[in-house]
Amino acid sequence: MKILEELWFYYSQNMTYVGEEFFRHFLMSAYGVLFAAIVAIPIGIIIARRARLSAWVISLTNIIQTIPALAMLAVLMLAMGLGANTVVFALFLYSLLPILRNTYTGIRSVDSALLESGRGMGMTKFQLLRMVELPLALSVIMAGLRTALVIAIGIATIGTFIGAGGLGDIIIRGTNATNGAAIILAGAIPTAVMAVVADVVMGWLERLLSPVKVKSASKTEETV
Repeated sequence: MKILEELWFYYSQNMTYVGEEFFRHFLMSAYGVLFAAIVAIPIGIIIARRARLSAWVISLTNIIQTIPALAMLAVLMLAMGLGANTVVFALFLYSLLPILRNTYTGIRSVDSALLESGRGMGMTKFQLLRMVELPLALSVIMAGLRTALVIAIGIATIGTFIGAGGLGDIIIRGTNATNGAAIILAGAIPTAVMAVVADVVMGWLERLLSPVKVKSASKTEETV
């Protein structure tokens, strides 16, 4: 009970500071995933058409994913210095694999009969991509973005070690303070809430964009 009172007191005294760090933490995570999506989605589409190239590219992103986050930040810090930009670049690298793999899987899983039908109607490759492949693969791509964002929110916490700020700053302050459990929770709880909310919202978008849902709705209307 005492720790809850201390937690409430900390929030009441530092709400503005916590809000600023929360927003900073989210922006670092979102930018990392956004930049990764800009790079990984086109590459995923390209390697879906080139089986030999796909093995090399996915293996490379797998290797990046196995590097410990602290080691990655330490290496990038030597090249880029301290600050949020280094963390955003690290999150960009860690977000590549889930987005790339899901884009590749989504494009490859499109029914070949639909592609043949599109070609028979005279569609170009770009029209097939825009009107057939991407709409059908969109929910799978969204699942990759969902995974990448949740991972990024967790990794961004350790950005505090290179002066990037974020909710990790509050957690570290708690570990350095005597009886700082309430301060640790003051940073950990918003981080967990952010990850859960991001997962729920992205999951909702994933279901919304799923072509299976559209088919099911159409069948229900036909039955009625």
